Amino acid sequence: MTPILYSFRRCPYAMRGRLALSASGITTELREIVLRDKAPAFLDASPSGTVPCLVTEAGVIDESLDIMIWALTHHDPEGWLDMPEAGHEWIARADGPFKHALDRTKYAARYPDEDPSAHRDQAARFLAELDAAIDPWIFDRPTLADYAILPFVRQFAFIDKAWFDAQPWPNLHAWLERFLTSDRFAAIMDKYPKWSDGDAPTYFP
Repeated sequence: MTPILYSFRRCPYAMRGRLALSASGITTELREIVLRDKAPAFLDASPSGTVPCLVTEAGVIDESLDIMIWALTHHDPEGWLDMPEAGHEWIARADGPFKHALDRTKYAARYPDEDPSAHRDQAARFLAELDAAIDPWIFDRPTLADYAILPFVRQFAFIDKAWFDAQPWPNLHAWLERFLTSDRFAAIMDKYPKWSDGDAPTYFP
């Protein structure tokens, strides 16, 4: 069977999945989900009810990083998985403390008892460290770490782009800008209509 990817265009986790599938060249049937009106077939497939969710012959993969690794384990022409162990540590920090701070900065109304400026400062400390590591990638060439983290740095940057652009992070700014203006980013950000059961398949990439 052709794997089925349940996705949502703007979700950074779903962007991760599409980036790795695009790099691997593995064809999937893409089903665009509207998060406020989730398709029953998606809810039946996804244990968590979150995107991305990849349905394969071997079973369901419901975590974005696992989808990236699945795709690249099957085909990794650019060698994204060939990275130092420190790459996994960067991803863990991005997924943990940085994402925690990002959410409490971007969605401050959801966390009325927390100080969004303190969380922005926490996120900024991580990004300053990342800026010091980038030259022009986190390692000497693009790897899984770059493409697992970039969608979340993008999300943070656009909370307050003027503030973000004013920060003293030249390597980080250039890294993000290369990503945002790349053919790869453009290719994963095509707009798709909401998927409904019975629709003709849409294939990605």
